[in-house]
Amino acid sequence: MKAYSTTNKHPLATLAISSLLPLAMLISAQAHADCPRGDLDDLYCDEDGNMVADRPADESEWVNPDTLIFAYTPVEDPAIYSDIWQPFIDHLEEVTERNVRFFAVQSNSAQVEAMRSGRLHIAGFSTGPTPFAVNLAGAVPFALMGSDDGQFGYTLQVYTHVDSGIDDLEDLKGKRVAHTSPTSNSGNLAPRALFPDLGIVPDEDYEVVYSGSHDQSMLGVVARDYDAAPVASEVVERMAARGLYDEEDVKIIYETDAFPTTSYNYAHNLHPDLVEKIEEAFFTFDFAGTALGDEFEGVDKFVPINYQEHWEVIRTIQAANDVRYTREDLDQE
Repeated sequence: MKAYSTTNKHPLATLAISSLLPLAMLISAQAHADCPRGDLDDLYCDEDGNMVADRPADESEWVNPDTLIFAYTPVEDPAIYSDIWQPFIDHLEEVTERNVRFFAVQSNSAQVEAMRSGRLHIAGFSTGPTPFAVNLAGAVPFALMGSDDGQFGYTLQVYTHVDSGIDDLEDLKGKRVAHTSPTSNSGNLAPRALFPDLGIVPDEDYEVVYSGSHDQSMLGVVARDYDAAPVASEVVERMAARGLYDEEDVKIIYETDAFPTTSYNYAHNLHPDLVEKIEEAFFTFDFAGTALGDEFEGVDKFVPINYQEHWEVIRTIQAANDVRYTREDLDQE
């Protein structure tokens, strides 16, 4: 089946749903007032201590929709990614026996809010925003894209123009450097946590300019609008593969070890039978010969992960930046 945007929903229907949600959330929060939750929002409980929201104990609160809404991370051209994801969406429809609609999100905060409000059931959240989705929206990370040997991840790379005269991080002093958004891991939080020990402090030693996305940071370096930019390796590799910039125009002056990449999540309150089918769809999808496989070069399959273990390094970086998992911090992007 074809994927359709939820923006086609009748505005009165959207209004009616949104007006009911706050009351339902208030009732749920009151019911969970005394449960253990760690950093989770008051809407959720974490009785088993795994740092993600528990499924509601009351089976009447389990969600089992006929149509599933799926969203990938905010990208420069959502229409392209709707087509790229179509083979997987077809597979997801077949396994779950549900309609699936691709929801093009415009920002990380909008994506988190969509899951929090019950309008989004399955989502790929970028590395940095994943803890916000977990704590504010009840997202449950369960998969990443990886290789046949189970390897996954991406690196933070710092790019500059080949003719910039910049050869290492210390050369960034006094320069104009593009970070992506405040919640981005590789595009902002990791540089702020890691660079000071390497002799360069963002906002003190160089001017930080938020570009809005890894794509815009990279294109700005190519155009020499920015002197340099920290970006996610997987994003610039895909840009190069699509011919969006000439690799001869840029050079890398710094690269980290691997971080976990985009997490794939389901909403915490989905019916367990539906969750089982969603996981089956992810872990049986064959990337070979599909548009998705062509786009994500080197990826063979979805591999299982858990948030508590695989996002520990990201939470450490965010703690070093004094990040709080609040809607206010998320809205800073």
